Amino acid sequence: MNPESFIKTARELIPTGQGKPRNTNLQRAVSTAYYAMFHCLAGSCADTLIGGLHAGRGSDTWTLTYRALNHRSAKARCSDKESLKRFSAHIRVFAETFARMQEQRHRADYAPDAGFRKSQAIQRINEAENAIRNFEAESLAERRAFAAYVLFKGRE
Repeated sequence: MNPESFIKTARELIPTGQGKPRNTNLQRAVSTAYYAMFHCLAGSCADTLIGGLHAGRGSDTWTLTYRALNHRSAKARCSDKESLKRFSAHIRVFAETFARMQEQRHRADYAPDAGFRKSQAIQRINEAENAIRNFEAESLAERRAFAAYVLFKGRE
């Protein structure tokens, strides 16, 4: 799943121009921006730990690794500021944005009275897109270390 496609879809849910968009469109846009980040991270976990396009993508092992990313535990790991200190600034920003976007997705998807302004939804999309872009520009070693961090529980 391509994170850029999720970002594009999120933007398409918000009409350009002066009209006020339906709140359901704004909610879906925020939720979709989170899923751009989630699939970016899941793909990075599988690519960095198993292999990218020519080294196993599409194999059962790659798919198993992709699907191993758990929303709740990933958010918990991305919220642990002390443990995140070992990573680069871009990885830390990605992690913090991921955790914040998951909270926004829950609000968008589950809160019956969740209201978003057009400017808020656009800001969330932009935050997700920037975090993804900077995350993907990080070194393979840094992304691999982060993949292991979010997928594997450490021992006390």
